Amino acid sequence: MEVHEAKGWRLVFDPARHPFVLLIGGGPEDAGAWAAEFSGAEAQALQAGVGRLVEQHRALVPSLMAEEAIDLELEVACAGGGLWLALAGDRSGWSLRFVLTPAAGSRGLEGSWERSASGPLAAALAALPLGALPLGALPLEVLDAHQPPAGERR
Repeated sequence: MEVHEAKGWRLVFDPARHPFVLLIGGGPEDAGAWAAEFSGAEAQALQAGVGRLVEQHRALVPSLMAEEAIDLELEVACAGGGLWLALAGDRSGWSLRFVLTPAAGSRGLEGSWERSASGPLAAALAALPLGALPLGALPLEVLDAHQPPAGERR
């Protein structure tokens, strides 16, 4: 079992806890923290999607002006449902949000991390050995990736 946590986020990875191998949480304690369990396939989709958004942000930073903000969104197919992710920020930092829309008969999840927690959470998530889970080939199909045109950035 791996436990990673800091102010505003927490990850607990335990591959022996099938089907829900990842407990993930967030939120400021004074405003009500939240936590949810992800299946292996959901955790892999979250890891890949957050990684992709972080890389897109990193690639765009050199072209952003100091006062310019950007919103990046990504939706991926995930275990019969969909996982929507959003990164919102500027050159120096960003926040993350997700909405898991499940297959019929399963639960849905929604959560977010503040700017101060998002970078460390993304780094800890990227380091988890989720690719080694015995889930077989789970293709990650990108359904829609949206970056607002330069004139629409807020």
